[in-house]
Amino acid sequence: MSTEHIFTTEMTLPHNIDETFLFFSDAFNLERITPPELRFSIVTPEPIEVKKGTQIDYRLRLWRIPFTWTTLITHWDPPHGFVDEQKKGPYKTWIHSHRFTEGSNETHIADEVIYEMPFWPFGEIISPFIFKQISRIFHHRKSTIKNIFKNGANVQVEHTS
Repeated sequence: MSTEHIFTTEMTLPHNIDETFLFFSDAFNLERITPPELRFSIVTPEPIEVKKGTQIDYRLRLWRIPFTWTTLITHWDPPHGFVDEQKKGPYKTWIHSHRFTEGSNETHIADEVIYEMPFWPFGEIISPFIFKQISRIFHHRKSTIKNIFKNGANVQVEHTS
């Protein structure tokens, strides 16, 4: 038995859906928008063609503890959304849905994360702290994304191996 938690966040960008989706579907942009103290890096070799069935491996640190994390793209519907699920990592379950809706000269982005803590029932003790951490990470992402898009921004990133 375990307890499922849900985290949601939304934002709107003044860009068309195709440009917005292109940014979010580039796995390496995740490095750009993740808080630097997490030391987040993608270890899957380039190039990464993101589509249904793509698996991506990451490394990060949380509270000085190194983690490996593997996600699998389980749903792919350009430019309207995609879902990545943790296959290996710190959570019992992590399912992150990204949804994009085009408006008049803007794109609305909705994220939903369904997650379960490991080591039930003991993991539940720290779940309020984890929720705050997830909120902080997504707040950083939202702020960084808005700055990237506001600054004219070449929303894609050049990769170097």
